Amino acid sequence: MKVTSTRFGEIEIDLDRIIGFPEGILGFPENKDFAMLQTNSEGNFFWLQSVNRPELAFVVCDPQLFVPDYQVPIKPDDLSPIGLSSMENSQVMIIVNKVGRALTGNLQGPLVINVLNRQARQLVLSEKKYSTRHPLLELQSASTSVSQTA
Repeated sequence: MKVTSTRFGEIEIDLDRIIGFPEGILGFPENKDFAMLQTNSEGNFFWLQSVNRPELAFVVCDPQLFVPDYQVPIKPDDLSPIGLSSMENSQVMIIVNKVGRALTGNLQGPLVINVLNRQARQLVLSEKKYSTRHPLLELQSASTSVSQTA
């Protein structure tokens, strides 16, 4: 399948990289299908690119890379719309934002993905233990070096 992205141009995507959000993502209920794109070999961050809107994409990551004790308190009612009865066959991701020189993660709105049928849902946790802008890491400033012979 070909997907157009404003960041990467037209790219060929395997159908097994398409994730369906039957309810959409908060703020974007009409966008239901996204491609999970890996942009480097390290695989810590991914782009969740809308299949239908080239300009709509989110950076996502596994929250346990940065918050090892992160636990999503999920009720069975939260899982049934995507075909899960437990977290056993799921992957949790969070949306990442750049705020100043830091990357933050939305721990209050995790994305739960059923890895068997590639259906997903964004949850809104009522527990105030987590924030929508949890600090993940500080970005290094780009140092510029000028050649003395230039």
